[in-house]
Amino acid sequence: MKVPAPNLWPAARTGQRWLLNARRRTTTLDGHEMVYLERGQAGGGRPTVVLIHGFASMKENWTLWLQRLPRHWHVLAPDLPGLGESDYRPDASYRYESQAKRLRDWLTDLPTDNIHLAGSSMGGAIAAILAHIMTPAPRSVTLLNSAGIPEHPDADLNAPFESDRDAILIPQDWRGVYRMFNTVGNGKPTVSGIAMTGLLGPDLLGRTESLRHIFRDMLADPLAPARYLGADTPPLQVQWGERDVITPTRCVRWFEKATPDAEVHVFPRVGHLPMVETPAKSAAVLRHFVERCAAGREPA
Repeated sequence: MKVPAPNLWPAARTGQRWLLNARRRTTTLDGHEMVYLERGQAGGGRPTVVLIHGFASMKENWTLWLQRLPRHWHVLAPDLPGLGESDYRPDASYRYESQAKRLRDWLTDLPTDNIHLAGSSMGGAIAAILAHIMTPAPRSVTLLNSAGIPEHPDADLNAPFESDRDAILIPQDWRGVYRMFNTVGNGKPTVSGIAMTGLLGPDLLGRTESLRHIFRDMLADPLAPARYLGADTPPLQVQWGERDVITPTRCVRWFEKATPDAEVHVFPRVGHLPMVETPAKSAAVLRHFVERCAAGREPA
């Protein structure tokens, strides 16, 4: 598809990395070259925080958090295989469990047992599974407006599932890009939504087929993450935007039954992306949670 606009995103991405004092790294996972950002070093008692982005997104979604999280922390922000700068393969599986296993293999040799996971939307679904298949388990897991969570507490986790969210999340034209960036927020047009449309539109419009593939794989077992969450879940924090129309706020009720000890924060007037829409508050909530869990103290 020909995109009638220059793609300025690669240059902007490089500039962001320098401002954040983060290093661009690469590794190979299941036949994919995966690109990730790293700041700080593992070990020495420092928490390693792994930030996992959502569908049709990228590692730079965490930029506003990286500006606010403690500089002495070790932070890893990957472009999930199939997205961002990482490789996409038409023959690969991008189910939640497949992605979680890739990240598990990546983190296996990390020289620390002080790992904390945080995932947004699709990344939350992947983090929920990853938290249960890692050895040792992470010290904490934070889910932000996570995919893979039922909208009703008594939902059948194995029932067939349909979604029309692809109409929003896989834009076909510039109007669709604009709609996407203003829908995943609080539902109102914003200056940042307009700016992101111009900056990221060319990249998104060039990924239509790969996004359709990844979306189909997500729907192949859409509630898999919920089957993992339960009594054996590591200390869990839930962050949610009150005005989310992608993963509605009623999903939070499911945690009350499945993980009643979870620490839950619902942000008023915020949509699908707390780390973008209210970065100072959401980063502070994460920082306090990680500090308690890293020190071996159970969340209050």
